[in-house]
Amino acid sequence: MHITQLNRECLLHLFSFLDKNSRKNLAKTCHKLLEVFQDPLLWSLLNFHSPVELKKDNFVLGPALKHLSICWYSERVKLCNIEDWMKNSFQKDFCKRHENTVSDFLLDVCNRCPNLRSLTLSGCGHVTDDCILQLLKNCPNLKSLKLENCVQITDHTLEAVTLHGASLRTLHVDFCRNVTQAGLQRIREKCPSVMLRAERSATMIPDSKPEKKLMLEKTSRKLVPL
Repeated sequence: MHITQLNRECLLHLFSFLDKNSRKNLAKTCHKLLEVFQDPLLWSLLNFHSPVELKKDNFVLGPALKHLSICWYSERVKLCNIEDWMKNSFQKDFCKRHENTVSDFLLDVCNRCPNLRSLTLSGCGHVTDDCILQLLKNCPNLKSLKLENCVQITDHTLEAVTLHGASLRTLHVDFCRNVTQAGLQRIREKCPSVMLRAERSATMIPDSKPEKKLMLEKTSRKLVPL
C-alpha cells in the first residue's frame, strides 16, 4: 500500500511523529500530503529554539495551537539580554536584526491562535509588556505563562495579568530583572489562585546605567543597620 492510500486520520497520525522540517519535506512530495501538512489539527504544539526557525515556512498557525514555546539559549542570542550600555556597536547591530522577530510572530499568534493554553518564552530579550498584554487580551484561555530572562518585562505585564488573565493558573517571571517586589505582591493579592514563581527577579539589579546602579548600591548600604 502506498502512503497516499491511507485515510486522512492515519496521515495526520503519521505526520504527528515528525518534526517541522520533516513534515515540510514530506508535504512537498504530493498535493494530498501538502493538504495534510496544512491541516490546523496537526499543529497543536510548537517549539522553537532559534530566531531563524520563526521565519521558516515549515509550520502552520491556527486555532488548534494550544502550546507554544520559544526558548533561545545560544550564546549569540544571549546578547539581547545584556544591558544596552554594555554592548559594543557590533553587538547592537546584531541585536537589531531580530529586534522584532518574536514580537511580530506573537502578533500573528494573537490573530490566529485564540485557543492558546500555554506560552513559554525564555531568553527573548526584545519581548515587551505590550506584546504580552495583547496576548492576554486575544488568548482568553491562556492558563500558563512562563517568562524567563525576558529583560524588557516589567510590572506592566504583572498588571496586565491582574486585568486580563482570568484563566491564568501559572505565572513564572524567573530572571526578569525589571519586575519589582511591589508588582509581585500585587499579583499575590489580586490573583491568589495563580501559582506565582519569580526566581532571581525582583532581587536583581534593574537594567540601568552604571551611575544609577552605583546610586542604588550606596542607598542600600545606608539602609543597612549598624
